[in-house]
Amino acid sequence: MAVTAKLYGLFTKSAVEGKVNLAADTIKWMLCSSAYTPDQDTHQFKSSVTGEVAGTGYTAGGVVATNVTRVYDTTTNQLRIDCDDPSFTGVTLTGAGTNAPRFAIAYDSTPATDATRPLIAYVDFGQDEPRTAGTLTLQLDPLGFAVLTTA
Repeated sequence: MAVTAKLYGLFTKSAVEGKVNLAADTIKWMLCSSAYTPDQDTHQFKSSVTGEVAGTGYTAGGVVATNVTRVYDTTTNQLRIDCDDPSFTGVTLTGAGTNAPRFAIAYDSTPATDATRPLIAYVDFGQDEPRTAGTLTLQLDPLGFAVLTTA
């Protein structure tokens, strides 16, 4: 399974415009099926995301990211954004292409509407990851789920 994580390109625009505050806002992780196709270049807000899974034990909108950190490494010139590995426990999410998770989406849930909630990053599992009365834990990169490098 080829798991990949990527920043939404417009996340940096949202951050510079003050639409996201990683130090104060509530960041969430939601799960989407293969009905969603991430677009790094055009998707900026949660309203662009389709195909959120629905099933027993899963709450629409996802889970809150805990212990969000922002660390700048002067050796590598990288800003690393990280959090505890999100976990979806006791969920039944099945059905290839409909409710089986394929993507995890990180977004800022603090703004009032989906049209103003900035997207941050997404994880592509490389395949559907159905669960039946089980747990899905995202094992994020130890360096961070998002890494920005300055030149």
